[in-house]
Amino acid sequence: MPGMVLFGRRWAIASDDLVFPGVFELFLRVLWWIGILALYLQHRGKLNCPGGALLSSYLIVLIVLLALIICTMSAIVCVSMRGTICNPGPRKSMSKLLYLRLALFVPEIVWASLGAAWIADGVQCDRTVGNGIIATVVVSWIVIASTLVTVVVVFDPLGGKLAPYSSAGPSHLDSPESSQFLNGLKTAATSVWETRIKLLCCCIGKDDHTRVAFSSTAELFSTYFSDTDLVPSDIAAGLALLHQQQDYIRNNQEPDQVISHSPESSQDDDLDAELESCHHYMQFAAAAYGWPLYIYRNPFTGLCRIGGDCCRSRTTEYDLVGGDQLNCHFGSILQTTGLQYRDFIHVSFHDRVYELPFLVALDHRKESVVVAVRGTMSLQDILTDLSAESETLNLECEVQDCFAHKVGAPGLLASITFSHAALVPQEYRLVVVGHSLGAGAAALLAIMLRNQYPQVRCYAFSPPRGLLSKSLYEYSKSFIVSLVLGKDVIPRLSVTNLEDLKRRLLRVIAHCNKPKYKILLRGWGDLTQPLLGEQSLLAHGSPSYSFSGESPLESPTKYPPLYPPGRIIHLQEEGASGRCPCYVAAQYSVRWSHESEFSRILIGPKMLTDHMPDILMRALDRVVSDRAACVSCAAQGGSSLDVA
Repeated sequence: MPGMVLFGRRWAIASDDLVFPGVFELFLRVLWWIGILALYLQHRGKLNCPGGALLSSYLIVLIVLLALIICTMSAIVCVSMRGTICNPGPRKSMSKLLYLRLALFVPEIVWASLGAAWIADGVQCDRTVGNGIIATVVVSWIVIASTLVTVVVVFDPLGGKLAPYSSAGPSHLDSPESSQFLNGLKTAATSVWETRIKLLCCCIGKDDHTRVAFSSTAELFSTYFSDTDLVPSDIAAGLALLHQQQDYIRNNQEPDQVISHSPESSQDDDLDAELESCHHYMQFAAAAYGWPLYIYRNPFTGLCRIGGDCCRSRTTEYDLVGGDQLNCHFGSILQTTGLQYRDFIHVSFHDRVYELPFLVALDHRKESVVVAVRGTMSLQDILTDLSAESETLNLECEVQDCFAHKVGAPGLLASITFSHAALVPQEYRLVVVGHSLGAGAAALLAIMLRNQYPQVRCYAFSPPRGLLSKSLYEYSKSFIVSLVLGKDVIPRLSVTNLEDLKRRLLRVIAHCNKPKYKILLRGWGDLTQPLLGEQSLLAHGSPSYSFSGESPLESPTKYPPLYPPGRIIHLQEEGASGRCPCYVAAQYSVRWSHESEFSRILIGPKMLTDHMPDILMRALDRVVSDRAACVSCAAQGGSSLDVA
C-alpha cells in the first residue's frame, strides 16, 4: 500500500511484495548460473565441434546476462525489505529497478530464442553439453512464461484511474475533494466486477434472477474495494495483525472488562433439550447436501454404500417423491437420515439463483414433518449468498419492518406442497432446518409458515448474520434456534461487519511499524513480541485502537442492518475442562449467546473450517456425548454439574 505505478498505471502489487518472489527467483537464478558456469568450465574443451563456437558464445553471454539479473534481483529484494506498508519512501527506487529488470528480459528472450534455434539445427557436440544447452533453453522459457503470467495476475483493470491517487494514504478516503473521484471509480469498478463475475459464472443460466444477482454482487464488491488502495498482500498482512490484536486484547483484558449477556434462567433450563434437537436435526440439514457431503464424510465406504442407488430405476418406492436431478442423492439421504423411501414426501435438487434444493420427510422418531434446505454448494448458491439485496415479506402478523435478505424463501415456499398431507398424522409438527445459506432460507420459510403452522420450529445451523430486520429477529426468538461453532465467519458476516472489518484493516495497517514480509512470515502463530507499531495505544485503550468498546458502525443506506435468526447456541472449543469430576477431556463449552456477540468478524485459522457441516456435526457429536457422560457422572457422584 499503495500499489506500484509503472508505465503510468497502478498495479495490484506493492513495492514491498517482491521479497518472497524475488528470493525465490534469486535462488533459482543462482543455481542456474552455477550450473551453467560449471558446464562451461568443465566442457569448454569439447566445444570444438561444428557449431561449437556459437554454443560457446551462447554460454558466455548467458553467464554474463544471468550475473546482471542476479545483481538486479538482489537489489530489488533488498529495497523491497525497507520501510513499512504505509511508508514506501525507503522503496522509492523500486520503479527504476523494475524498469531495469524488465529491460533485461529483452536480451533474455532474444538469447532463449537463439538457443532454441541452434538446438533445433541439431548442433553435433558432446552429449552432456547438448543436454545442458537444452535444459538452459527450457528453463529460460519457463521463467519468461512465469513472468508473463505474473504480469497478467497483477494487472489491475482500474489501474489507469487509480494511478494519480496511489500516492495518498488511508486518510484521503474522508477528504471532500475525493468524493467525485470515488463516485466515478465505483461506477467503473462495478462494471469491472460484473464482467469478472459473469466470466466466473459463465456456465450458469442468464435468467432475470441471475442478472439481478450479478448486478447486486458487483455493486457490493465495488462498494467495499474501490475506495481503498490496498493490494491483496496488504489485506493478508492486515488480517494477520487483526488476529494478533484480538489475541492481545483478550489475553490482557481484566475479567470484569468482559461484556457478557447472561441468558435468562428459562433458556438455561431448555439448553440440553435444544442441543439434543440440534444434534438430531443436523442429520437432515447434512442430508440435504446429497452425495458430495456424504462421500466426503465417508471417503472409504461412502461410494460403496450408495453406488447401487445411482443407477437404480424409479419404482413404486418413489411414488411419494417428486423433484428432479436425484441421481445418487437419494441413496446418501437415506444413509444419512436412517429413514426409508416411504418416509419422504418430496425431494428436489433443482438448483438456480434464489432457488435452493430441499427435501421434505416424515421423522417418526420426533413425530415431525422435516423440511431441510441445502446450503451453499454451487455457483448459483454463491451468487445468492453474495447478493446483498433485501426483500419485504408479506406476513400476517403485527411485526413492523418485515424485510430480510433475499435468499429465495418465497420461491421455496411456492415449491413446497404437502400434497400427501393425508398421510401425515395430525399430531406431527412442522420443523424446518438448514445449514449456512440453507439455514437462512429455512429461518425465513419458518417465519412465513408461522401463521399457518403455529407450532413450527426452525433449527438454523451456522446461519448468515445479515438475514433479518430487527423486528423479525425479535419475532423469531420464540420458534427459531440457531447454532454457531467457534469463530465461524458466516454468522458474523453482514454488510455492516464488512465495513467495520475494512476500517479496522486500514487502521491496523496504518499503525504498523514492521515490514510486510516479517508480518507474513510469522503467519497466524502466537508471537512473542507484538508487531503493532503503537502497542501503548492498545494497553491504554486509546479510542483510535478501541476494539471491544467501539460503537457499531452504520451500514450504507442501501444496505440496512440485518440480524441472525432466533436464539443462538454457541459452541466454543476450549480443550480440557474440569467442570465434570470424572470426565475432564470435554472440548467444547455450550451456552446461549446474544446476537451482539456476533457483531464483529473474528480473524483466526478456524474462521472458515468452523463453518463446514462435517466439522459442526463432529462438534455436536462430541458435545452431546460429553454432556451425557457428565450428567451420568454427576448423578452417580451426587455432585452438581456446572453447565457452560
